[in-house]
Amino acid sequence: MTWDISRENGVDLDMAEVLEVYRSSGLGERRPVADTERMAAMVRNANLVVTCRIDGDLVGIARSVSDFSYVTYLSDIAVRLDQQRSGIGRALIDATRKEAPQAKIVLLSAPAATEYYPHIGFTQHNSAWVLNP
Repeated sequence: MTWDISRENGVDLDMAEVLEVYRSSGLGERRPVADTERMAAMVRNANLVVTCRIDGDLVGIARSVSDFSYVTYLSDIAVRLDQQRSGIGRALIDATRKEAPQAKIVLLSAPAATEYYPHIGFTQHNSAWVLNP
């Protein structure tokens, strides 16, 4: 089984496939997956979307906003549950980094993944702030 990791235009993605990845990954619990229009806007407006496909099927997605110079905000990384722990998440992060090699990557971790990111080279930042709508 071989992966196809590539940059795709969010506008061109099949939202049913995208939503299935979010739901299956567990990330759907923290994203508005019931609001298809909002999710479509989130994917459409991300200027850096990297996907993983196996035999054409979407199994992973990394959705980011980047200036391609200083910072890339990796807002979502989702891998279908049956493909987790296979290296796809790390490959999506590596591909995201290659698209903006001079930019640092910033992300907010899902609670269950806080132990994962230091393992792959991320350092914890203690002064992140969130202002909800």
